[in-house]
Amino acid sequence: MSFAVHLANRAGKGLRGLPAADRERIFKALEEMEADPLAGDVVKLKGTDTFRRRVGNYRIVFGIDEIEGAVLVMDILRRSTTTYR
Repeated sequence: MSFAVHLANRAGKGLRGLPAADRERIFKALEEMEADPLAGDVVKLKGTDTFRRRVGNYRIVFGIDEIEGAVLVMDILRRSTTTYR
């Protein structure tokens, strides 16, 4: 099953602000998520129905709607001590 990847406004803004090399790695990860959103370094976040995927120093925070066959990317964050707070 193929999934459609949708970027929330916040994720789009975060993606536009990244350096070109990092942006390419994120795009590649998003393309891989179309085939299987749970492949790679993915962990379910505690207390929520969301997941995070690690791509270098960045984290893609997303949810999955299996009925619609969609992945909603909520945010793309640079990893820091306050990323998940």
